Amino acid sequence: RPIGSRQDSTFEQRLDGMEEIVRSENALARSRAMLSWIDSLAPSEFQAAVERFRSLGLTDGRMGEYAMLLTAWADADPLAAMAYTTANTSGGIATSTVLTAWASRDPDAAISWAKSNHSGDGPNPHMVGIIRGLVETNPGRATELLQNLPYSRERGEALQAMIPHLMKMGPESAKAWIAGLEDKQLKDGAIGRLAEALASEDPAGTAAWLLKNLNDTSARSVDNVFQTWGQKDMAAALDSLDQLPAGETRGRALRGLVIVEARQNPEAGAKLMNQYPADVDDQMVQHFIWNSFAKAPEIAVSQIARMVNPERQNRMYERALDAWLDRDEAAAQRWIDSAELPASVVERLAQRNQP
Repeated sequence: RPIGSRQDSTFEQRLDGMEEIVRSENALARSRAMLSWIDSLAPSEFQAAVERFRSLGLTDGRMGEYAMLLTAWADADPLAAMAYTTANTSGGIATSTVLTAWASRDPDAAISWAKSNHSGDGPNPHMVGIIRGLVETNPGRATELLQNLPYSRERGEALQAMIPHLMKMGPESAKAWIAGLEDKQLKDGAIGRLAEALASEDPAGTAAWLLKNLNDTSARSVDNVFQTWGQKDMAAALDSLDQLPAGETRGRALRGLVIVEARQNPEAGAKLMNQYPADVDDQMVQHFIWNSFAKAPEIAVSQIARMVNPERQNRMYERALDAWLDRDEAAAQRWIDSAELPASVVERLAQRNQP
């Protein structure tokens, strides 16, 4: 019979059986056994089970099993589960897991609890888990709750929880859902997040849609959308980049493509920055260096001179040259000897070489 089953076992022995299950390295067998073990619990036994689980120090590595246990407790006795997680856990993950399960089964009760256990005018953090639980079963109500949240980290988390559902709706329906949002700031954030999610399926169409609907928040997604596009069709992405007017948007698009080239062909990435010098900023140079250094350290460090901010430039020289000297001292020293470096960098390198 399953480890930790009720027959001929004390509860303590069954808890030992649960520990044996979660310490197993076979993920599939672990999940199957855990589900069977949870089915053996009475409502009054869940708290002790959760306490034993948490005492093992495995919650990060066994988050799936922990979520199973909390979800089952939410089904059996949501009020007891909420009382325990709010009093004994931090970070909100456990409480949110319970609320998600509760809201999917009894949204009115879960919402009532969330409202009665929040005070003040700030965002209600409990609504994130509830929205996550309602996305599949009642997306209209989830949308209503989302729009009632003020601009905040919590609203961003709730919006992100809705993205998988929007993807299932299909691009046009998802875009229509966004168009129906009343809050302009929320709509702008949704455009950016959906664009990043859709880019892998239709990078050209997604980029065109994003560029037509840019605002403060959605503009931040241009980098990622063009990066995804560049990975799939660099020629088409470069053609679109070339048609953009100079400015922040083209700079962001360029940064996404430079990152792709830096990883695959650092020389091509450097040439791409040479084509659009007015759009190159310190952040772009940093991304190029981070992504090209492992493959081509000489090309990477040669771009540091592009950086405008002296402090950032010096820090980048320090980190990159130290790493290169540790990896290949001869090659790094040859480059250093041939380069025109800032006096502060030369001085620091001299100190590094002192015995």
